[in-house]
Amino acid sequence: MNSMERVAMAMRHEEPDRVPVYPILAGVTRKLVGADYRTWSQDAETCAAGFLKSAEQFDIDCVVTLIDLSVECDAWGQKLIFPQNEAAHPDYSDCVIKEIEDYGSLKKADWRASDRMRMHQEVCRRLVAKLKGEKPVVAFVFGPLGVLSMLRGQQEMYMDLYDDPDAVRHAARQVNETLKEYVAALCDTGVDAVMFDTLFASGSIMRKDMWDEMEGVLLEELAAVVHSRGCQVMLHNCGQRPYFDVQIRRAAPCAFSFLYPPDDCASFAQCKEKYGKDMMLIGCVTPANAVIGTDEEWDRQCMDQIDAMAAGGGFMLATGCEYPASAAFDRARRMIDIAKTHGRYRK
Repeated sequence: MNSMERVAMAMRHEEPDRVPVYPILAGVTRKLVGADYRTWSQDAETCAAGFLKSAEQFDIDCVVTLIDLSVECDAWGQKLIFPQNEAAHPDYSDCVIKEIEDYGSLKKADWRASDRMRMHQEVCRRLVAKLKGEKPVVAFVFGPLGVLSMLRGQQEMYMDLYDDPDAVRHAARQVNETLKEYVAALCDTGVDAVMFDTLFASGSIMRKDMWDEMEGVLLEELAAVVHSRGCQVMLHNCGQRPYFDVQIRRAAPCAFSFLYPPDDCASFAQCKEKYGKDMMLIGCVTPANAVIGTDEEWDRQCMDQIDAMAAGGGFMLATGCEYPASAAFDRARRMIDIAKTHGRYRK
């Protein structure tokens, strides 16, 4: 059974040979090709080579093209900082949206004029060419509010939502019109799914009704584009108390990658009981534990997630967010080994 077959069977809520597994290896893959972060995150050939090397050297069951959260904001000319050994991020001293009045001037952008978005598209093409039919390839896209926060600053945008929600709503709409065309192009590369990062849809950041009004309606449009292209929708949210219910209603995802139980569940086991029959649950090992704590604590958390959510299929063991880019690969290997042993289904 190859990875594609294993994941497909688990997504049908059947039990394959073992639990699928994917420590979310992203920026750390630069080490596999001897590249610094700056090069890996800007050069499609280098970036794709890192992802492919991770698929070659580790028995992972999925590849998600998480590069960094600043890919999409490049379309509006946001100035970025590219450190040598950590993820790129906006230069918040020089934001595109400097004042609340600037939201009104933000317009739909041409994603094809963005070097970083075209680079991501090329990474997807290269991964599909090598992995199609063997391992699922999932394109990673920051949601519209996330992109807008890269152009303004998260805290500033959050305050603006209270001061002038219509201004923020206008700008988010322009971002979304850009993302719809971009996402369509990503789907056309042949990826199996698009994973939207909906960070703001969590109790630690924003009220549920506010998120649904400001981004939920936009996510529904993005999901419709993906579905119309014959691709699957996945969601990622590593915030505390994520809002599964409204996101499922808006996007009809086939899978949800997360770190903490949703706001209406007290545990991962309850999450499995409530939501595990409708979609695949992906997670939920704490990424920071790849560099802190003991091997035994890491192993225990991996096994606990399997015990809570694997029965009956519909589960992939993974980190709840990106595997730390500075970490060694040792604990990624341990997670994979645990999926092959503790995660083996008994027929």
